[in-house]
Amino acid sequence: MSEKITPYNDKNRSKKEQVTEMFDTISGNYDGLNRVISFGIDVKWRKKVVKLVGAIKPDKILDVATGTGDLAIQLSKTGASKIVGLDISTGMLEIGRKKIASKNLDTVIEMVTGDSEHLPYEENYFDAITVSFGVRNFENLEKGLSEIYRVLRPGGIFVVLETSIPTKTPYKQGHKLYTTKVLPLIGKIFSKDRSAYSYLSESAAAFPYGEAFNNILKKIGFIDVEDNPQTFGVATIYKAKK
Repeated sequence: MSEKITPYNDKNRSKKEQVTEMFDTISGNYDGLNRVISFGIDVKWRKKVVKLVGAIKPDKILDVATGTGDLAIQLSKTGASKIVGLDISTGMLEIGRKKIASKNLDTVIEMVTGDSEHLPYEENYFDAITVSFGVRNFENLEKGLSEIYRVLRPGGIFVVLETSIPTKTPYKQGHKLYTTKVLPLIGKIFSKDRSAYSYLSESAAAFPYGEAFNNILKKIGFIDVEDNPQTFGVATIYKAKK
């Protein structure tokens, strides 16, 4: 990321610390707000991620920055015997555990407090790794991606779902108006944290999407890197292999 965007602009704390506090604070209404903000389209995007992962018939999956576990829960449809949802926010994980228990998926999905830059797993451990709307929150993007590469087995798949910016008119202008004016306003009205949704839109605008992100993945060592823009380019699904 060319510039470091943080939730609270607190120079005395790392981005990681600020992101953790932010997600702990908004965890209670995060799921509901996300459905409203994305008009529910994010559910469709995640289904595409699950289809890509399911195609390789993985046994062990890691979902980094899992949040409340939406993607981890959907990934259970792949038939994997072990799914780990990892996140630095204990508040988000706690809500995720309740959702998992309500669906009787406790024996398949494990929610773990952890840092993307220091993954507590051995090399070549997972068959598939996913990140859904989380890579832009990494303190050090390349370090986090390098850790993901390390714990992914050769031949394994890495799939990222992340926000991006439409390049065509009028979608580009409409997206800018929505993310800079409407999204922060919705966040301020419905969230306890007035800074959170401003950060989410600002960090999305600063993220190196499309070919720029492809190049970072290739630099880390990933091969067969592809990007597939979704819904006029407001999000992109990236697929890569080790």
